[in-house]
Amino acid sequence: MKDIRTVGVAGSGTMGAGIAIVCARAGFDTIVYDTRADALERAREQTKAFFGKSVARGKLKAEELPGILARLKYVTSLDALSGCDLVIEAVYEDLKVKHELFSALNPLVGEDTIFASNTSTISITEIAGGSGRDDRFVGMHFCLPAQLMRLVEMSPGLNTSEKTFERAWAFCKALGQNPVKTQDSPGFILNYFLIPFNNDAIRLVEQGVAEPADVDVAIKTAMGYAMGPFELLDLIGMDTVVLLCEAMHGLTHEQRATCPALVKRMIAAGHLGRKSGRGFHSYGDTKMFGA
Repeated sequence: MKDIRTVGVAGSGTMGAGIAIVCARAGFDTIVYDTRADALERAREQTKAFFGKSVARGKLKAEELPGILARLKYVTSLDALSGCDLVIEAVYEDLKVKHELFSALNPLVGEDTIFASNTSTISITEIAGGSGRDDRFVGMHFCLPAQLMRLVEMSPGLNTSEKTFERAWAFCKALGQNPVKTQDSPGFILNYFLIPFNNDAIRLVEQGVAEPADVDVAIKTAMGYAMGPFELLDLIGMDTVVLLCEAMHGLTHEQRATCPALVKRMIAAGHLGRKSGRGFHSYGDTKMFGA
């Protein structure tokens, strides 16, 4: 079984772009796929800005930058992922969309190619069941923002082979990430706690208990979090938040996982978060977090 050298990332949104940064920075040839050329261009520009800021802050040597950027390729053709040793999916939290992606990709790649999903709520076994290679499928949930956070939740499906999981785990370590093993359970570790917690924070605002900025200050100051819940929600994006809530509630029927009405009103108003320049907070630009 050959080493993982070339990585495909399907989806160029906030998570996909961040995962691609992690892979290219660690020395892997990285191909970012999306059906939307404008989304790919936005990811490319955000990535350049992020690495430029890394150089300016002394976190990356200037001479390393050309090599990293050269390892990144952006494509709109699924065929371009045919030579990948691992493909990480980072598309919408919709089982049908994920199945369509993997079923189309399966005949294009080699027998040893591993499929991974960055899902944070949907069952790995269910996604793998529509992939055509459920024994070579693993959950790899990168934490947001992937380019800054080191944690990855690694989850085997019921049919994931031991060799596949070990190979994916070794790859994760080669990225410089800290993997933790979780079972294939709704929300894994982080979102099991985080989705209800964030929804509770939103309901505080809905009820007029406090403003988003004050909630963020309280949580960061008293609990030591790097970001407040509303800063994180704006980073995730309201359009993604509603999908996460719907997926989590559909699996658990937990009332606290139900999407607050305020989120849907914000989507209708175009207040998606950092990506649109306004969410619970307002932003002067739509640069990638950390750039």
